[in-house]
Amino acid sequence: MYLLFGIFLLLCLLFVLLNFWKRRRIIRKICAMDPCDKACLLSELLEPFGFCYVPDQDAVTSCVDAWQREFGYCSLFDKTAVHFQMVFDCEPVYFCHDGRTWMIEFWKGQYGINVGAEIGVYRADGILSPGQYDHTLFQSVPDSELLPMSMELFYKGSSLFTIRGCHWWLTGFRPGTWANPEDLVLNVSITFPDQAMLNSFTDSLMQNGYRGCDLCVCGLTVSFMFASPHTRQPRLSYRFSLWFSQWKNRMFCALYRWATRPFVCTSDRVLYLYFFLPYAFRHMLTFRRNKKQKFRRRRRKHR
Repeated sequence: MYLLFGIFLLLCLLFVLLNFWKRRRIIRKICAMDPCDKACLLSELLEPFGFCYVPDQDAVTSCVDAWQREFGYCSLFDKTAVHFQMVFDCEPVYFCHDGRTWMIEFWKGQYGINVGAEIGVYRADGILSPGQYDHTLFQSVPDSELLPMSMELFYKGSSLFTIRGCHWWLTGFRPGTWANPEDLVLNVSITFPDQAMLNSFTDSLMQNGYRGCDLCVCGLTVSFMFASPHTRQPRLSYRFSLWFSQWKNRMFCALYRWATRPFVCTSDRVLYLYFFLPYAFRHMLTFRRNKKQKFRRRRRKHR
């Protein structure tokens, strides 16, 4: 009995020493890497998930050719998001232009252990009635209709990052930061191709509850602040799931910061997680619709 207990203690000690040695080796490896090499490696690791790293903002953003593009958008994504640890404010804006119903939606909130924001640009094949909005699968716009956009996300008055690009789904995420959606403010700027489309979008914004003084229009560019949503929030229908998801998100954020405590910036923390805990690295990348990604990979493997 004592012999078995001694062997168990010896194995535990050996495990701790090996873990300590591995951890120190990874820390030295990351510290020795050039910042450009780290940024390139991180973007390469994120690319299969549809994302890349923005070094000057220390944030993660979506690629134009991300795999999520082929799935489009439907309101079910927002209604079920809270069950997958995505707790956010959303603001869909529907408007008609050039014989189609367009939908530009804004999101800000907590995505697992990542605080972030999104702007998505989608359209239907024709003109829809308001009663059809919730049941329609909107398609992502093609390359010829990408819109120049920018976003700046603030947490309690402090800027987290600024992301710009010509995109169909502009995003920004900061791993390891926790926030309630109401503590976040998103400054948005979108440039439209013509005056008619700009007017349709701003008219719909004001129908949602925004006032003329809330919007800043300069040429074909409109800018505004998304703080408190003016539309009904699906997450409020699931009070317990909302609380439980945010509790888990906060706990895993603290665990992430503790596990990667030798480092401060996102690139170092995420690379450390990749080398030391690969499973945790993959699990961290639950920015959006991961269930679809898993299904897509299984389907390709089956084929």
